[in-house]
Amino acid sequence: MLAYSNWAVLTVCFVVVLSLALSGVALCSVLHLVGAQWRFNVRHLAVSLYALFPLAFVLLVVLLVGGSHTFPWWDVPVGHEAHMPGWYQPHWLMSREVVGMIFMAALYWVFIQRQAVSENSPEDAKRFHTVATWIPFFFVLYSTMVAWDFEMTLVPHWHSAIYGLQQFISNFGMFLAFMTVWIYFMNTKGKLVTPVPDKIYNYMAQMMLSFTLLWIYTFDAQYLTIWYGNLADETDRVFAMQDGDYAFIWWSMIVLKFVVPFVTFCFPGPRHNVTAINAVAICIIIGTLFERYVWIGGVTGTGNYPIVASIVIGGTVALIGYFLVRSYMQSRSLIKG
Repeated sequence: MLAYSNWAVLTVCFVVVLSLALSGVALCSVLHLVGAQWRFNVRHLAVSLYALFPLAFVLLVVLLVGGSHTFPWWDVPVGHEAHMPGWYQPHWLMSREVVGMIFMAALYWVFIQRQAVSENSPEDAKRFHTVATWIPFFFVLYSTMVAWDFEMTLVPHWHSAIYGLQQFISNFGMFLAFMTVWIYFMNTKGKLVTPVPDKIYNYMAQMMLSFTLLWIYTFDAQYLTIWYGNLADETDRVFAMQDGDYAFIWWSMIVLKFVVPFVTFCFPGPRHNVTAINAVAICIIIGTLFERYVWIGGVTGTGNYPIVASIVIGGTVALIGYFLVRSYMQSRSLIKG
């Protein structure tokens, strides 16, 4: 039987791929609703990550079919000790996850189609605005459900009222970092038909700083409440992660996701330095991968570091995702060649 620490890598890949697919459209929606003019520089690139939905769906099916490997509670009857006992039903889990992803993919597709013609007429602009207003609402609901299913409820008795918020804020911060590095790579390689202006890096740096602060706020709100309450049902999981076999990636996560971005971006100079911005973005990406793994793979605080599985599974998923997004961008004439 495949070790849980290795199988957890596949779950992390699913959560990361899905987060990228969700966040691109979410960013475009928010930028439109607040009237940010720089949305015109990034909106077509951001929605290109929609191409990751098929990959996310395949990963979801694999995780659900291998439910006994994915969810530690799968083969164990869950009683009243669970925080949400009705939540632990395999058929209900599979139904809500599959239906939820199909719904989000359909809603996002409508958004992309409306965005493409939004400037053709006032009627098109109005229809696009209507769809855009629904995106943040369903993004929050669906992201919360995914956070609960694939991370929070892996330990049935453990719960946190703020976990869903903390998780998708963290993932959105990772998306911003990914977008920054992605834009920089395509700009410097001359791949884009319409290059992204350098001023965008500063905007992305400001947003990364904002989401760094949001992340540490939600992280502390959760951690300090658990620490102060000192209830075994809540502290066992957290202390096992920070003091157990995965202590290194737990503390590295805090350094990479908070200390480095905050200390760097709190000064205006680095926020205008493209090299510094990309270096911080890479730290945020690595820190988020650590965070996702320690919450998913470190449910008991024990386990081996799945280095080989991370390289093989993560590399394969990344390669497939690369070709899907590249094909989408080529079909929309966003990149050369």
